[in-house]
Amino acid sequence: MGKGGELSDGVVKKIILSYTYVAIWIFLSFTVIVYNKYILDRKMYNWPYPISLTLIHMGFCSSVAYLLVRIFKVVEPVTMSWDLYLKSVVPIGLLYSVSLWLSNSAYIYLSVSFIQMLKALMPVAVYSIGILLKKDVFKSDTMANMIAISIGVAIAAYGEAKFDSWGVILQLGAVAFEATRLVMIQILLTSQGITLNPITSLYYVAPCCMVFLFFPWLFVEYPLLKDTSSFHFDFVVFGTNSSCAFALNLAVFLLVGKTSALTMNVAGVVKDWLLIAFSWSVIKDTVTPINLVGYGLAFLGVGYYNHAKLKALKDKEAQKKAQQQTDEETGRLLEERDGDINGGKKNESQN
Repeated sequence: MGKGGELSDGVVKKIILSYTYVAIWIFLSFTVIVYNKYILDRKMYNWPYPISLTLIHMGFCSSVAYLLVRIFKVVEPVTMSWDLYLKSVVPIGLLYSVSLWLSNSAYIYLSVSFIQMLKALMPVAVYSIGILLKKDVFKSDTMANMIAISIGVAIAAYGEAKFDSWGVILQLGAVAFEATRLVMIQILLTSQGITLNPITSLYYVAPCCMVFLFFPWLFVEYPLLKDTSSFHFDFVVFGTNSSCAFALNLAVFLLVGKTSALTMNVAGVVKDWLLIAFSWSVIKDTVTPINLVGYGLAFLGVGYYNHAKLKALKDKEAQKKAQQQTDEETGRLLEERDGDINGGKKNESQN
């Protein structure tokens, strides 16, 4: 703070940069979601091949990540043995590929606004899977919060004007696989001290996704593409779409690295409301009052969950700091005691 309570230039610059990172992430996330919807929806671009779209994304991301890591050396690759790669990265790649496949498929059947409402179940899925895999501890108050979020999403689903059971199953499956992937990252990689930024993550994971997606694509979508003469590559549409998807990964790294994961969670809520408004006003999707009431309840539950996580993190950091201060004080007292003892022995020897 400067004179008269004014903010210093450094603080103002930091605030402006933080808002800039948030704006970039919201814009790119917003663009990728709407762009995918545009490509896959039968009433828009009418190219309903989610496996093919995901394959294109992974192929583009793999190529760019390889160039940045191996050719231009923008980031250094992580030291990783083949054994660790097969046991850790490959399972994560499998989960990621299925999650992307299912989430992109849901855009064919559901509106953008309703998909965002269903995504509010992500904390519920992460917490539940964390308990099943013994990565998290069951707490009655947290579970009550999860139930409140679930009830809110259920109300939103009840009020959905164009409810499609198959689309809901696909999106819930995407949430379940993505939540499992996030928990497995903690178990398989983070616990071993390995952290991957978006570029190295795509460098290792994207090729796995391509392999896992190739076989279902070969049997499910390739025959359809061949028979319907849809097997042409629009470089402008798919090139810009893939570029946005890759840029979004970099924006995530920028936002979390320069601010915090909590900032990203709060920005995600803003993005969801913007998408719901855009879906209603521009795409002309029907958003009912019951939709909004249900999502509002789920939104409050997610907000409380993030608040509780932040409080737990602050308490943990405070305990760690207090323990460090205690250890330093103990060490200082021991040094003083040893000094007094040595001084006493020295006096005795002189006598």
